[in-house]
Amino acid sequence: MNGYWRMAMARGRRGGDEPRSRRRVMLARITVPLAAALLGACAHTPVATRTAVAPAALTVHEPLPGLYTAGQPAAADWAAIRARGVDTVIDLRMPGELKDRDEAAEVRAAGLRYLSLPVDGAAGVNAANAKLLHEALRPAHGQVLVHCATSNRAGALLALEQQQFDGLSQQQALHLGRAAGVTKLDARLREVLGLGHEAH
Repeated sequence: MNGYWRMAMARGRRGGDEPRSRRRVMLARITVPLAAALLGACAHTPVATRTAVAPAALTVHEPLPGLYTAGQPAAADWAAIRARGVDTVIDLRMPGELKDRDEAAEVRAAGLRYLSLPVDGAAGVNAANAKLLHEALRPAHGQVLVHCATSNRAGALLALEQQQFDGLSQQQALHLGRAAGVTKLDARLREVLGLGHEAH
């Protein structure tokens, strides 16, 4: 936002005994230097400004048609997510990760179905949770958004689920996970897919 500044000028009282023409001359002599001084001060005084910081836009990935992954949506994002065609939100964050917000209530208030599947860090990207995710991705749930804090757990668990239950090869699942937002959990994803460490 632009900063605003205001400048108030005091108005002098007119004397009552001097001739009117003389008062005008004296007033002009006083006003012109005063105005010049004020203009000079304005030219050299920094004007305070405020810069509005827009909230970071949510990055949503679509690694498969109708199946989305993302980091943590803001409370104001759910309406846009619904408008995108999403019917169900699967939250992979652990209880207590998101403080001062009730995501389940936010999601339901937006007219979406909410499912919680807590995934505890890299160790939570495992076969057991991949099976739970597979069961949650039922056709009756329509289009689905799977999210965590940064899209890493969401992308990695989805890739493992696709390898285990949809026949993707190791490399195909790895590429899908990266397309779904995996970055810092790349090594863990390679491990659970059976690819080992990437050669450098």
